[in-house]
Amino acid sequence: MSGFIPGFNPEGIVTVNRVILKQGYTVDDLEERVAMLCENVKTYHSTTGFLGGMVVLNSGMISNEGSSVGQAVASPLKDREALIVTFWNSFDEHEASHRSATFQPLFKQVLELCENGNEEIAYRMLWSGKAYSASEAAEAQAAKERYAKAA
Repeated sequence: MSGFIPGFNPEGIVTVNRVILKQGYTVDDLEERVAMLCENVKTYHSTTGFLGGMVVLNSGMISNEGSSVGQAVASPLKDREALIVTFWNSFDEHEASHRSATFQPLFKQVLELCENGNEEIAYRMLWSGKAYSASEAAEAQAAKERYAKAA
């Protein structure tokens, strides 16, 4: 595993929340509420297990090169579906963060705009990595060529 998320250890967990916006709510509503929630987690839980996170919004684009189901041209959940992904030292520390008095009111505000309720799944990291620099990529490509010929 690479240092994609600094400080992430093999025993850590990754949590994923899938949010689908109810009709009548906007991406701005989502961004505002999730920003308040994420700021709270950073402020109160950076010293109790929180390592980092990200929120991604469905862009509507579907990769026909990377998909094996049909040849869709656009996702119907464009600008309505978001994933909230967080990285933690342990599941116990994650769970404790949800029980904190400062977290719960903000969490409820996010849930108000969720069409799909909420299910947060914890994952174990199998691999992470960041891109090579240009020189590292050239070196890796040269090594592949060198060893491919030897095989």
